[in-house]
Amino acid sequence: MAMPKKGSRSIAVDGTVYRWLVRHKPTYSQGNNWAPLTFAVERAEEPVSVLMVTLPCARPDNWLGERTIAIRPVLVSGCIRRAIEQGWDSGRTGSGFTLTITEDDLVALLGEPPQYLIPFLWGMIPEGGGIEDLPRGVQIWSRDQPAP
Repeated sequence: MAMPKKGSRSIAVDGTVYRWLVRHKPTYSQGNNWAPLTFAVERAEEPVSVLMVTLPCARPDNWLGERTIAIRPVLVSGCIRRAIEQGWDSGRTGSGFTLTITEDDLVALLGEPPQYLIPFLWGMIPEGGGIEDLPRGVQIWSRDQPAP
């Protein structure tokens, strides 16, 4: 069964065009952070085998505010290459292929330490950051204290 085209993105890796997709809504397990962030990859032309990539962090829309990362094209292409090295053949029919990425793998695939984000009411805060790092964050002041 091919993955839905709606919401998928294209990426070319070593001359082959693939489509990749993060599930639109979290499963109950992903929302509770019992299951990690995943994305699927398949060939754009004649898709027959799906690659399922599991990352070592939560989805951005998890319900507990656990750390996450943005899935960037450099990560997707690195995961595709790693899966091919480990035996995934996107042109051969059969069951899907699962690639599990560890924290150390993220550093190797991204070429730098991952930029983790923490979901917050109004957006994402970089890990270790504060409200001043929110894109449109507004600090609410007490009526008893004047604003600085």
